[in-house]
Amino acid sequence: MTLALLLATGLGPRIATAQQATPTASRPMDLSLFGAVSGVNTGLSGGRNASLTIGGDLGFAPFLGLQPALEVRATLPLDKGVIDSQKDLLGGLRVNFLLAHRIHPYGDFLYGRGQVNYPGAGYLYNDFYYFQSVGNVLSPGAGFDYDLGSHLALKVDAQFQRWGSAPTSSGTINTTVGTVGVVYRFGSRTLP
Repeated sequence: MTLALLLATGLGPRIATAQQATPTASRPMDLSLFGAVSGVNTGLSGGRNASLTIGGDLGFAPFLGLQPALEVRATLPLDKGVIDSQKDLLGGLRVNFLLAHRIHPYGDFLYGRGQVNYPGAGYLYNDFYYFQSVGNVLSPGAGFDYDLGSHLALKVDAQFQRWGSAPTSSGTINTTVGTVGVVYRFGSRTLP
C-alpha cells in the first residue's frame, strides 16, 4: 500500500517516456551547380568538339514522385575542331524522377542561343564562305545524377540539339552532346 501511495503522489521512481519527434520543415527549393566535360558531335561534316559545360539547377517542392526544376547551362569549346566549334547558353525545365536510391534520373527541355564558328578560311556552302552563324538552339535531353555523398553527385547527361541558322540545305544542324561531370548540392540529400 505504501508503494501504491508513493507512485500515486509522484515520489516513486519516474517511468521513462519516449521523446516525441516533431516533423522538420522541408526546404521548398534545392540549388545545385555542376561542372563537366562534354563530347560534341556538331552535326556538320563530321565536326567534333571537346567542351566544358557548366550550369545550375533550382529545384522546387516535389509532387507525386517528381521534382520540377529550372536549369541553366553553358557549353564552351576547349578543342574547337577543324570543321566548326559550337558554344551555347541554354535554359529551361528539368523534371527529376525521385527514386529511393542513389541514382536520380531526369529529363529536360532547354532553349537558348548558340554560336557556331568556322575556323581557318571558313566553311564553304553554295559558293559562300561562312565564318560564323548565330541562332536559336532547341535541346531536349536526359541523364542521371549518382550520389557520391550528401552534397556531391556524378552527372551523366545526353542532349540532342537542333541549331538554326546553319550553312546547310535545311538551314539547321542536329548536334549530340554527351556530358560527364560533378554536381555540388547546397543543402544535403539523405543517402539510403
